[in-house]
Amino acid sequence: METEFNFDDMRPYYDSEIPDAIARVCNNEEFLKVLPHIFPSADPNVIVEKVMQIKSADDFQQIVMTRFLGNLVENTSDGLTNNGMDALTNDKKYLFISNHRDIILDAALLNVQLIAKGIQTSQNAIGDNLCSKPWITDLMKINKSLIVNRSGTKREIFMSSQKMSAYIRSMITENKSSVWIAQREGRAKDSNDVMQESLLKMLNMSSENVKQGFMDLNITPIAICYEYDACDFLKAKEFQQKRDNPEFKKSAQDDIINMNTGLRGYKGRIHYEVTKTISPLIDQLVNEDDDRQQVIEKVAKLIDGAIHKAYRFFPGNYVAYDERFGTDRFKDKYSTIEKNVFDNYLEEQINKIDIENKDEEFLRMKMLEMYSNTLVNNLASAGEL
Repeated sequence: METEFNFDDMRPYYDSEIPDAIARVCNNEEFLKVLPHIFPSADPNVIVEKVMQIKSADDFQQIVMTRFLGNLVENTSDGLTNNGMDALTNDKKYLFISNHRDIILDAALLNVQLIAKGIQTSQNAIGDNLCSKPWITDLMKINKSLIVNRSGTKREIFMSSQKMSAYIRSMITENKSSVWIAQREGRAKDSNDVMQESLLKMLNMSSENVKQGFMDLNITPIAICYEYDACDFLKAKEFQQKRDNPEFKKSAQDDIINMNTGLRGYKGRIHYEVTKTISPLIDQLVNEDDDRQQVIEKVAKLIDGAIHKAYRFFPGNYVAYDERFGTDRFKDKYSTIEKNVFDNYLEEQINKIDIENKDEEFLRMKMLEMYSNTLVNNLASAGEL
């Protein structure tokens, strides 16, 4: 595979490249201005001195990322838990596919938990829209990010997809590194988590046998669950902006606001549920005479089902369902106090929205959808709707 493509523009840095990359980052004035916000209680000069001594990606994640994210979890959440990670081993590599809630944290928190379990961290696929400046690209690639090209002509994007497919397959099948990728390009703003078939088509571009190609990737779905989505009010705002103006598109500044809000906002409890690899199910359910589209649809359904069944629910999810549909189906899942807490939370979030012709009823319903759609999908997967 590696003789057919040059992966340098997309792959994470090799350890031999990291000292130079760290030097570039640490000598960048913008990074130095951001540093006090990342480690507010530390002397920036001391941080730079320690970072400059780092020689590998693993050291960077151990020394910098675990400290940063540990502080973040402590200060903005009520704890981070996981289940299913004990089944992971270092003698296998996995293609982790998860639902997508937070631009930065979804993949970063996965790696923090893998480190705690003694499992090699994964390379994380991110869009090139997050790499707006060279020093940010350096930082991402130091942190094992795999850059997905989302710009250019149709042919350029097609060629980039071919290369990405070959790279991911080589990492998994040659037992080099696990890879994380979200189940869709961009976050599911209404929390209706559905596998994007075009991503599966990309992943299979590097395989001649469609069924075996998916089985070889060792696809392992993960359900990521935040009790509270710190960006929920921004997502609701965007829904109204698109309703009022179908041509509305977020700006680069909007992405920065979303990233900062996701990092700094309150998240409640956070849970990662790692499911089993779906390779045996692909082997059972995909027929040899299925065409490519049929295989992709079946694999997408398996991934969706695994994630939908693995959600961890909190009182607000049940309150949102009952209020959205005008029922008391889940009244035994929350107390009056918990219902009031959730309702007050929604009111506070809606109050943060600054928009022309603010439609509070519409905004509240959109937020109820965000917090209830995971439950709707879970019930549908169990045939209980």
